[in-house]
Amino acid sequence: MKQTWWKESVIYQVYPRSFKDSNYDGIGDINGIREKLDYLADLGVDVVWLSPIYASPNEDNGYDISDYQAIMKEFGTMEDFEALLNEAHQKGLKIVMDLVVNHTSDEHQWFIESRKSKDNPYRDYYIWKEGNQDHYPNNWGSVFSGPAWQYDEATNMYYLHLFAKKQPDLNWENKAMRQSVYDMMTWWLDKGIDGFRMDVINMISKDQNFPDGEKNGGLYGNSSPYTVNGPRVHEYLKEMNKEVLSKYDILTVGETPGVSVKDAMGYTGEDEHELNMVFQFELMDIDLGQYGKWTPVPFDLCKLKAVMKKWQTGLENKGWNSLYWNNHDQPRVVSRFGNDHEYHIKSAKMLAMCLHMHQGTPYIYQGEELGMSNVRFDSIHNYKDIEILNAYKELVEDKKVLSEQEFMKGVYSHSRDNARTPMQWDDSAYAGFSEVQPWIAVNPNYTSINAKSQVNDPDSVYSFYKRLLTLRKKYKIMIYGHYEILDEENPNTYMYTRTLEQQQLLVMCNFTDQKQTVEIPNDLLKEAKVLITNDVEKPLEKIMTLNPYESVTYIL
Repeated sequence: MKQTWWKESVIYQVYPRSFKDSNYDGIGDINGIREKLDYLADLGVDVVWLSPIYASPNEDNGYDISDYQAIMKEFGTMEDFEALLNEAHQKGLKIVMDLVVNHTSDEHQWFIESRKSKDNPYRDYYIWKEGNQDHYPNNWGSVFSGPAWQYDEATNMYYLHLFAKKQPDLNWENKAMRQSVYDMMTWWLDKGIDGFRMDVINMISKDQNFPDGEKNGGLYGNSSPYTVNGPRVHEYLKEMNKEVLSKYDILTVGETPGVSVKDAMGYTGEDEHELNMVFQFELMDIDLGQYGKWTPVPFDLCKLKAVMKKWQTGLENKGWNSLYWNNHDQPRVVSRFGNDHEYHIKSAKMLAMCLHMHQGTPYIYQGEELGMSNVRFDSIHNYKDIEILNAYKELVEDKKVLSEQEFMKGVYSHSRDNARTPMQWDDSAYAGFSEVQPWIAVNPNYTSINAKSQVNDPDSVYSFYKRLLTLRKKYKIMIYGHYEILDEENPNTYMYTRTLEQQQLLVMCNFTDQKQTVEIPNDLLKEAKVLITNDVEKPLEKIMTLNPYESVTYIL
C-alpha cells in the first residue's frame, strides 16, 4: 500500500461561524481561528478543514457562494485569511478549503448574468428548462424540501436547484463553466492552500433527459438516480485532476452522498486519478426512518458494524477511507451512538477509540474532542438551519404528516443545528465564544463541558483524543494495518483486529450501559499490552468482561 502524508494525517473541521468570535459581533471569524491555532496544534491534528468562508448571502450558511475569490465580510478579509494560512503553516498545520461547485448563490455574478436573457454568454453556466408557472420541467424535489425547480419570470423558464432556491445548480456540461471553476481552484492553490473538501461533488453530472423520479410515497420525485454519481462525473473529475489537482501535492476529499464501495473505488482508486478519498453516507443513514432524520429509529450496532466492515474490506488496497462520526451536517456523536447522560465522558472516549483504530484518515469535528453534545432548544423558533425550518413548514404546517411533538424529536436527535452551536471554550458567558449573544444560542451544558476544564486534565475527553493522535504518529499499524472484524453478530460490542507484518492490534468496544462478556479467539491469546483504554488496565484473557462503554486496544 502506497504511503502518503494525507493517509497519515488527522483532519480537524472548523465551522467558522461557530468556532471563535474575535470582534464580538456574535459570529465566528478568521481571526478567531487564528487565535486558536495553538490549541489545534497542541491537540495534535495535522490539517484544518474550513467550512466555506467565501462571500455569501448566507441562505445556507456559506454553502451558497456569491464570489469564490472573496471572503465573507462577517468572517474578515483576504489579508486575514492570508495571515491565517501563513501562521498555520508556521505551526505545521495545513489548511484545506471547502469547494462548493455543484451550485452557486443566485447572487453570484455568473447567475446574475445567466438570468438576464436566453442568449447571455453565461446562460449555459446553469441548468434552464422550459415550463410555465403551473408546470415544472419534472417532478424532482429539493434536498431542502419543495420542488427542485424555480420559475424565473425574466425569461419565462425554470432553473434547477437541488438545494435551496437561492442555490442554482451549475451546468457542468458547459466547458467554459468548467474552465472557470478550474481557474478559480488554481488561484487558491497558488495562494498556498493544501487541498479541497468538495461539497456534494458526485452530484455535478445530471442525466440530460431529466426524467421524472419515483415518488415512493413522498411528496416529490426522487432525483438521485439521475443526479448522484451521474453519467459524466468521472470524466469531469479526471479532467479536474489533469487540469488542476495533479499539479499540486494536496489533499482532496469528496462529499459523495449515495456512493457505493464500487463507486468509491472509481473516485479514490490510485490509478483513477480523481480524488484521495470520499465521505460515504451509509453510516449516517442507519438510524433514519420514513421521513429521514425527522423520524429517527433506534441505533442498531450490528448495522453500524456491517457498514464499517463493508467499507474497511471493500476499499483495502483499492482506495482509501475517510473516518468520521460527525460534521456540520450531522448530530453530535456522543448523543447519537453514545450516552450523553451518565456515561458521557466514558462513551465519548469509547467512540473516539473505536473510530480512530480503523483504517483511513480520521476527521474530528470541532468540539467532538471535548464530548460536545446535542442541544434541545425550547422552541422551533430558536433554530436557524434552513433545512429544519423548511421541513417544519412542509411536514408539520402544510402537509400535516407529523405533529410538532413528533417533528421536534427528530430535531433534538438529528438536526444540523446540533453541530452548529458555538464552540465551548470556557465556562464564562457565551462559553468564551464571544462577549455578546452569538448568532445561535450556546448549549447550556458549556459550564461543565468546555476546553478550559479539559486541556490540562489527564482524564478528560480532550486528553484521550490527544493520546490517540500521539499513538497514530508512533504506530503505522493504526494507519496501514489490515482490518478484520470479530464477533460480528454481537449486538452490544464491537471487536476487530488490525494486522501489519508481525504486529497486531485487538480493539474492543462496549456500546452499552451494561457489563458485557466477550470471548477472545485462541490465536489472539498471546503476550499483549494495553495500548490505550478508557478504563483500568487489565490483562488479556480468554473471557473478558467489559464495563459499560469500556474500550481497550491491546497491542500483540
